[in-house]
Amino acid sequence: MKHLLTLEQLSKEELLDILNLADQLKFQKKNGIPHPILAGKTLGMIFQKSSTRTRVSFEVGMHELGGQALFLSSRDLQIGRGEPIQDTARVLSRYLDGIMIRTYAQKEVEDLAKYGSVPVINALTDYCHPCQVLADLMTIREFKGSFDGLKATFIGDGNNMANSIIVGCLRLGMKVSIASPKEYEICDHIKEFAKGYPGMFEMTNDPMVAAKDADVIFTDVWASMGQEGEKEKREKAFLGYQVNDEMMAIAHKDCMVQHCLPAHRGEEITDKVFEEHADEIFEEAENRLHAQKAVLVKLMG
Repeated sequence: MKHLLTLEQLSKEELLDILNLADQLKFQKKNGIPHPILAGKTLGMIFQKSSTRTRVSFEVGMHELGGQALFLSSRDLQIGRGEPIQDTARVLSRYLDGIMIRTYAQKEVEDLAKYGSVPVINALTDYCHPCQVLADLMTIREFKGSFDGLKATFIGDGNNMANSIIVGCLRLGMKVSIASPKEYEICDHIKEFAKGYPGMFEMTNDPMVAAKDADVIFTDVWASMGQEGEKEKREKAFLGYQVNDEMMAIAHKDCMVQHCLPAHRGEEITDKVFEEHADEIFEEAENRLHAQKAVLVKLMG
């Protein structure tokens, strides 16, 4: 693994390898065992989209691994003034040991990897969110013990989260059901990917069909960053796509709930369901740290 650009690039064995290492690093942190595996290494963190969890988890992760992280907003870089990404990639590669980027276009991430000479980590694009879903998968295995025989359901916008959840869960042998309004379905590329797992994938416009017998239900905000102007339109489109008591009642009794946060309680999820599953949701948030540390070690160690 040279980069982490999408989850599609990872085999089942590579995914499990990252998750196993994440478990080890979490154990070491919880037990006060130092693990300065990346001593002397520097990660550049490019943020064209701001984030609480991404910045803090990567920065703390690099510190705990003995390295350091540099926060680089688009205001701090010449990218924000029109420098081509291929020039930025070649310059930063001469200073840094790795680059993490959180941005809009997947092509920017791909170009950073193409023209740079250090590992590149996709910390979110409009197409996918591999780091978040690695943390989600880690959390599912912690609570369920295994992926075998599980059904994962995603309720909401067929966005970057939906794309990566479908890929990650199918790769690890879980059945996946996704419910989105017709005009907000997943992209054709992910539909094609899912065809490689016959009998394992279901796409519907009925959230109750998707939620039936689910072992884990995922949801996300109806209007993501950059879509604030569509808020009213999206609220109408997603009526009925709320994770609530009625939906949980038709899932399996011990069904987990996962949310990448921030949550808009009362919209995509009720306050009651959120609080009933808060332990799982905040363990998921914590696991961003451990899963990303595993990725950093695999790429930069």
